[in-house]
Amino acid sequence: MRITLLPKADQPRAKLSEKGPRGLTDSELITLVLSKGTKSKNAQEIALEILRYYNNDLHQLCKASMSDLSQFYGIGNAKASMLQACFELGRRISASSAKQGTIVRNSREVYAFMQQHFSHLSHEEFLLLFLNNNNEILHARNLSKGGMTGTVADGRILFKLAFEYRATAIIIGHNHPSGNPSPSQQDILLTKNFLKFGNFIDLPILDHIIYTDFGYFIFADEGLLDKE
Repeated sequence: MRITLLPKADQPRAKLSEKGPRGLTDSELITLVLSKGTKSKNAQEIALEILRYYNNDLHQLCKASMSDLSQFYGIGNAKASMLQACFELGRRISASSAKQGTIVRNSREVYAFMQQHFSHLSHEEFLLLFLNNNNEILHARNLSKGGMTGTVADGRILFKLAFEYRATAIIIGHNHPSGNPSPSQQDILLTKNFLKFGNFIDLPILDHIIYTDFGYFIFADEGLLDKE
């Protein structure tokens, strides 16, 4: 059935006008983005099909690629692009709230700050937080981007940037899109190398956090930043 033939109270656009966007369900919001369906399915039916496929988990849906979205009948490149644009806007709005000047006093606050950068990413990125003596974030800088299973971090660039921003300490972090926060041997070796050089030049690495959307791993809490 065409959406325009539904009762007014069930039409997403009419419901939006009456109740605002917060009054709409996830499927109704996606319906508005899709706008039109096909001859056999209206936009709301396609939206429901997409949500069912991702178990109604918006975190997983936000990671969907163009090819993932295009597998649904009625979703071509144009509609897949619109959906991805909406997801990216939401991520950027969240990221814009992570301002320099934030003071981080514990791992929970570091995780909350990094969440604005890493949330919903389907690939790995490496983030640097440069701090002053008051644990105030002077600057947050993306060091590298990678694929779904890894990214490369160059220590020379890391410490060069730290000097440029006049940092007195550094917190490093990267995300695991797989959802498993456990560090790899490469993660541990990389961290130890950064730690040794940072201690040598009196520019300490305070912590390394591995971020996932559902939790995190803290190197300091696990004793992996203890001086040798």
